[in-house]
Amino acid sequence: MGEIVAAGLLSHVPTIMLPKEVRLELNEGRELSVVTGLQRLRAEKFEALDYDTVIVLDSHWFTTVEFVVASHQRRAGLFTAEELPRGMCRIPYEWRGDPELADAIAERGEPNGTWITAIDDEYLPLYYPSLNLWSYLGKGLDKRWISMSVCQTGETDDFLRVGRAIGQAVAEIDRKVIIIATGSLSHTFYKLKELRKHESSDASHIISQKARDMDLERVAWFAEGRHDLVLETMPEFLTVRPEGMFAHYLMMAAALGEQEFSAPGVPYSDYENAIGTSQIHIWFDRPDHGWTGKGAAA
Repeated sequence: MGEIVAAGLLSHVPTIMLPKEVRLELNEGRELSVVTGLQRLRAEKFEALDYDTVIVLDSHWFTTVEFVVASHQRRAGLFTAEELPRGMCRIPYEWRGDPELADAIAERGEPNGTWITAIDDEYLPLYYPSLNLWSYLGKGLDKRWISMSVCQTGETDDFLRVGRAIGQAVAEIDRKVIIIATGSLSHTFYKLKELRKHESSDASHIISQKARDMDLERVAWFAEGRHDLVLETMPEFLTVRPEGMFAHYLMMAAALGEQEFSAPGVPYSDYENAIGTSQIHIWFDRPDHGWTGKGAAA
């Protein structure tokens, strides 16, 4: 029997990959708390917990007719981001994959009413959320990492179905897993002519008061373990355009019990702006009684 040992709703904001002096220049001389938060997470969780594999639910990897999970034995190379090639250029990476877990997740797609395919093509692209977080949390540690896509034609119930498949796969094979749901809450950029006025991390720069209010309401619910309220109010939250339809969070929540998921979230950063979008790290430790629910690994 496997288990999910912890999970995180983590920011992958591109500025974390810039040199420190550039980050400070953009942020009025202050370090980004999302950077120091990742440094703390590495020391307190990724270097301390007993786990085999990290599953990254990547809100930038969009597929169309199915969900895809990377099933490579190993991934290595140099990465330049198509979106931001000036700031993320020729970054070296190398990690072990977990084909057995990827295949197990894919096999549980159709029994849960959805479609998941495991792909090990060596030319399958990477996306920077997975690369950025591995650079801070996995580099130099001998752990397996796999990434999973968001199907862009999916809806809330589809993302929950995939989460159930993940939870079942982990429970049924011998793996200890950390799940990273990577993406922001509200996610609307300023237009190009305006965005350079809003590069500070101060939350006053987030795109609208409505977005701030709805984000912070959910951050408070995370702290209380009220994931049921987050799930029940998804139609309302979608009006402020959470990143990737909030699929990264929904898949994680379903893997951990869905409506019964009640682990409190601990912030590992401030609630910060990135040219209009929201950024925060929130960590969920496995409760003493374990995760409970439809898909959750015991």
